[in-house]
Amino acid sequence: MSQSITVSWSTVDTTLPKASVQVDKLSNHDLILRCQVGLRPDRAAFAELLRRYQSQVDRVLYHLAPDWPDRADLAQEVWIRVYRNINRLQEPSKFRGWLSRIATNLFYDELRKRKRVVSPLSLDAPRSVDDGEMDWEIAGDTPGPEEELTTREFYEQLREAIADLPEVFRTTIVLREIEGLAYEEIAEITGVSLGTVKSRIARARARLQFQLQNYLDA
Repeated sequence: MSQSITVSWSTVDTTLPKASVQVDKLSNHDLILRCQVGLRPDRAAFAELLRRYQSQVDRVLYHLAPDWPDRADLAQEVWIRVYRNINRLQEPSKFRGWLSRIATNLFYDELRKRKRVVSPLSLDAPRSVDDGEMDWEIAGDTPGPEEELTTREFYEQLREAIADLPEVFRTTIVLREIEGLAYEEIAEITGVSLGTVKSRIARARARLQFQLQNYLDA
C-alpha cells in the first residue's frame, strides 16, 4: 500500500484555534457536524477529520492512479474540495461515500484533462464466477517466511492486476473491494445504473481471478 500522503495547507489558513471541546474525542458523526457549523469548517475539527480519513483518500487514489507521480497533489485537491463543500453534505452518515465520490470525480477530471489513452483490454475471461463476495484474505494463524513472501507477492500481483483494468472497471472494483461501498453507493458515485455496476464488478472479478489463479490455488 502506498505511504500516507501529507497534505500541505498552503492554500488554506492553517492557524488552528483552540477548541472548547477536544475534537479527537468526538465521534465521526459529531466531528462532521462540527465541521459544518459556520461559513467554513472549524479548523481544529477539520484537521482531525483529515487525520481520520486521509488514509481513505490515499487508498482510493493509489488504486485508481497507481502510476501517477502527482497523487499527493490530487489528495491535497480532494481535501480542498471537501473543505469548501462540506456544508453541502446533508447526511453526515454518508461522508465516507461522499469523500470517495470527490476523489473519484477528481480522478476522472484529471483523466479528461490529460487525455490519457489506455489500450482496451478484454474482460471476457474464460472462467465464469457469480456476483458473490471474493475473499482476498489469505488465511494463516502464524505464517512462516515462505507464506509471508507468497502473501506479499500475491498483493503485489493483485495491485498490478487492478492497475491493468480499464478505468471504468478499476473504479468499480476499487470502490467495492477496497472501499467496501454498497452497490447503490457505487452507482451514485459513478453515475451508472445498478445493473451496470454489478456487471462491471462481476467481469472485473472474473478477470482478476483468472490472472491470480495460481496464487488463489496456493
